[in-house]
Amino acid sequence: MSVRSIAKVVTPNPPRPGSPVKIRNSIGSSNQFNPFLLFDHFTIPSTGGFPAHPHRGQETITLVLKGGVAHEDFTGSKGVLYPGDLQFMTAGKGVVHSEMPVPNEDGSPSVGLQLWVDLPNNMKDVKPRYRDLREWEIPQVVADDGKVIVKVISGKSHGVESQKELAYTPINYYHYKVKAGGKFKQELSPGFNYFLYVLNGKNLKLNGNTTVDKYQTAFFNETGDYITGENTATEETEANESEFVLIGGKILNQKPVQYGPFVASSKTGITKALLDYELARNGFEHRVKWNSLISRGVNKSMVTGPLNGCPKKRAADKKSYLDSKI
Repeated sequence: MSVRSIAKVVTPNPPRPGSPVKIRNSIGSSNQFNPFLLFDHFTIPSTGGFPAHPHRGQETITLVLKGGVAHEDFTGSKGVLYPGDLQFMTAGKGVVHSEMPVPNEDGSPSVGLQLWVDLPNNMKDVKPRYRDLREWEIPQVVADDGKVIVKVISGKSHGVESQKELAYTPINYYHYKVKAGGKFKQELSPGFNYFLYVLNGKNLKLNGNTTVDKYQTAFFNETGDYITGENTATEETEANESEFVLIGGKILNQKPVQYGPFVASSKTGITKALLDYELARNGFEHRVKWNSLISRGVNKSMVTGPLNGCPKKRAADKKSYLDSKI
C-alpha cells in the first residue's frame, strides 16, 4: 500500500465584502475537480439565503454545521436541516428549490457546506429525489484513545461503514475532529479523487510533511491507498482541536459543461436546459404553478408547521431511532 500524495493546497478567496451571504469557495466552474463541480463553505444570516432557483444534471450534498436551513422544492419535498444533518439532492432532469436559513434565537447565522457532484451522462435525466440524513443516523468512530472522532457520512473509516448509499455518483464523506497529539490513517477508494477542507485549527499535518490551516483545501493526486495525519499541537485545548472534512468521489470518464446551476455533456445540452426551464417543460413543468413558501424568509410557525421541523418532534424521532438500536 502507498500513501496518496498532495497535489496542491489552496486558500479560497475571502467572502465578498457587503454580501449578506458569506461564501468561501474551493471548487467552482473555473477549477472543477472530477466529479466535483462546486464546494462552498457558507454563512447565512436570517436576512440571506437562496430563494427559488433551478438545477439540472447534478447532485448536491448539504451539511449543516450551525443553526438550521429550511428547504422545499416544486415536487412537494420540504423540511429543516439542523446541525449534523445532511441532505443529498439529485436534480437529474430538473428541479426548482429554495434553501433559506432558520432564524436562530441568538441572532447568529447558519453555517454549512454545500457540494455539487456531476452525474454520469446516462443518469442526467433521472427523476429528482431527496434523501435526508439525520445526525443520529451517522456512524461515529472514536480512535487513538479518544483523540480522533470520525463521523462516517458515506464510505468506510476505521472498520466502520456508512449505513446507506446516498448518491448516484459514489461518494466518500468523512467529518473528522482531532485533538492535540491525535493521529489517524484513512484508507481511500481506488479510482476516486479526494480533497480535504479544514474547518477549524491550524495544527493539522498531512502525510508527515504538509501543514494545512483553517479554510485551506488540500487536493490529492489520483493514486495512492491512504493518507495520514496528525494534530501537532501539544496542549489539549478546544482552540487546538483540528476539524475537517475529507471528501472523495468516483472519477467520471466525461467532461461536464456547466452554466450556473445547469450541467450537461455538451453546449447543446446547456442550451436545451435553459429553454426547458424558460418554457417549463422536460422536467420543469411544475415551475409555473409552484409558489415557494420560504423564498421570502422562514419564521417559527413555518418550522413547526408545514416544514415539519419542530424541535420536540426531532427529539422524539432521535430517541425512537436510538431506542431501536438497543
